[in-house]
Amino acid sequence: MPFTLSPLPYASNALEPFFDQATMEIHHGKHHQAYVTNLNAALAGGPDAETPLETLLGKISSFPPAVRNNGGGHWNHNFFWQQLQLNNGAAPTGALAAAIEADLGGYDKLKEEFKKAATTRFGSGWAWLGVKEGKLLVCSSPNQDNPLMDISDCKCTPILGIDVWEHAYYLKYQNRRPDFVDAFWNVVNWDVVANRYAAAL
Repeated sequence: MPFTLSPLPYASNALEPFFDQATMEIHHGKHHQAYVTNLNAALAGGPDAETPLETLLGKISSFPPAVRNNGGGHWNHNFFWQQLQLNNGAAPTGALAAAIEADLGGYDKLKEEFKKAATTRFGSGWAWLGVKEGKLLVCSSPNQDNPLMDISDCKCTPILGIDVWEHAYYLKYQNRRPDFVDAFWNVVNWDVVANRYAAAL
């Protein structure tokens, strides 16, 4: 079956005031939909039209740019939507918090490293918190690349990611990407991230 756009797992205004409703509707309904449409078009009639997306990403170097860009865009956005909910300033707990302390120096240090990765990524891209060889790391990737791709310089199992394309924040934050990254910590669903961490181990 062709790839499809799943609905958001919450109302488009559920992340206000940190992520505004208009941005969420455009980001999901227009930008993400375009990645899905273009990915299906790029694969149509070929032998990989029904190949699972993560399998495609793992051998993305053998595909043309349209598959890399749109396949990455589709996977990245699915991953992004699933990790969001208002958290009232909550911090990670349990095994994830212990790992953040041991591997990165604590939650404040994670936020510092993550913000640096997100704000120093030139142009469009993503910042990631991932697991590699049992340890947490922070890295970034350009455009719609992600750590699952065989061409990635940021190879790991991602457990948290932020979209720093301007379409993710420009309506509310204009050119203030650092403010958008600061706001992000108010909408992280730490239960989802903790489950991803446990699965990655």
